[in-house]
Amino acid sequence: MKHTDGTLVGANNAKLYYRYWTPESDIKAIILLAHGAAEHSGRYETLAEHFTKAGYVVAALDHFGHGKSEGGRCCLTQFNDYVEGLNKLRQQVVNDFPEKPLLLIGHSMGGLIACHYLLEYQSTLTACVLSGPAITSDVTPPWIQEMVISLLSKIMPNLGALQLDPNGISRDEKVVERYLSDPLVHSGKLTARLLREMLTAMELIQEKAKEIHLPLLLLHGSEDVLTSPKGSELLNNTVSSKDKELHIYPGLYHEIFNEPEHPQIFEQVQKWLDERLPKY
Repeated sequence: MKHTDGTLVGANNAKLYYRYWTPESDIKAIILLAHGAAEHSGRYETLAEHFTKAGYVVAALDHFGHGKSEGGRCCLTQFNDYVEGLNKLRQQVVNDFPEKPLLLIGHSMGGLIACHYLLEYQSTLTACVLSGPAITSDVTPPWIQEMVISLLSKIMPNLGALQLDPNGISRDEKVVERYLSDPLVHSGKLTARLLREMLTAMELIQEKAKEIHLPLLLLHGSEDVLTSPKGSELLNNTVSSKDKELHIYPGLYHEIFNEPEHPQIFEQVQKWLDERLPKY
C-alpha cells in the first residue's frame, strides 16, 4: 500500500488536506471516504489496508475544520461546504485516476454528508455505503435546547454546544484510548453552528431521502448511542434505490469499522462493492 497526500482549495479558499492509499497491484475502483465529526481521515488506515489489498484506491478528505485541513475546529459556515469539499475531492480523483468506477463510503456525519452528496451528484457514483449515518440521533437535544442552539449559531457560532462521549465509539478500549490521545481529534464540544447545520441537514435528508436511487448498503451497530439505527432504518424504508441492503449488527457500537468484528465487516462490504462494479 502506497500513501500520498496533498491539498485542495475548498469553501472560503480554505486549504483542505486529502490523502490517497493506493494498492501495489492493478486498480479496479476508487473509494471516496467521508469521515465523521471531530475526527479525521487518518483514523481509517485499517480500512484502507484491507481495501487496497483488494485493488481499491481509498481517497479521503479531512473536512473543513477537521484534522489537517484549515478552519476553526468543528467550525463552518454552512453544511454544504462539506458536500462541496467532497466534490472537490472527487474532481481531483477523476483527474488522477481517470475512467475508474467511483464508490462512496460515509461514516456518521460523513454519512450525512454522503446523503447530501447523493442528492446532487449520485450520477457520478457506482454505489454508496453508509456506516452509522447521522440521520437521527439519540443525543439530539430537546426542542427548547434546539431553539437556544439555533440562536447561538447566529450570534456565537463557534461556541461549544455538545460534547460527544468517546466511550460510545467502540467496545475496544484500545480504540478509545487512541481516539483520546490523537492530537488531530477534536476533544472539545461540537460548535453551535455545526450542531445547528447538522440538525437542519438531518431534517432535509429525512424529507428528501426518496430522491436517492443509487445502490445503497446501510450498516449500523445496534448499540450505537451517537447516531441512531432508526436513521438507517428510515433511509432503507424511504430511498428509491431498488438495490439496497440494511444490516444492524447486534451489540456493536458507533464505529463498526473499529469494532472487534471489523475484519468480517470489511469482507462483507468488499463483497458487496465487488458485485456492483461494472463488468468489462
